[in-house]
Amino acid sequence: MDQVWIKAMIQDSFYEELEQVFCHCLQQLTIILLGDFNVEEGREDIFKPTIGNDSLHQDRNDIGVSIVNFATSNILVVKSMMFTQRNIDEYTWTSPDEKTHNQIDHILLDRSWKSSILDV
Repeated sequence: MDQVWIKAMIQDSFYEELEQVFCHCLQQLTIILLGDFNVEEGREDIFKPTIGNDSLHQDRNDIGVSIVNFATSNILVVKSMMFTQRNIDEYTWTSPDEKTHNQIDHILLDRSWKSSILDV
């Protein structure tokens, strides 16, 4: 099998399972999802209501649209990109050679609670 196809299949499976868990937890007052989603989001205007203005990256990676689709369909925001930070404070992963930096850890929160988080 092609590695790209396998990666896409695993990604789809992850978001399907996350959707099931999320729907099961809807009875809770506040849902916060934290983690390494391995997603690089860009600064495309269409995604700004969901991800904000302050992504470290100019363009999203090949799986970047998945987290936006999940957040949008579940009325969530990605708070980790909604605050202006110095670049050194924005990235959450550094390559072993210390030349590549990425912002791949994200915090998703119900849109109605978005003002509760003041900084990430």
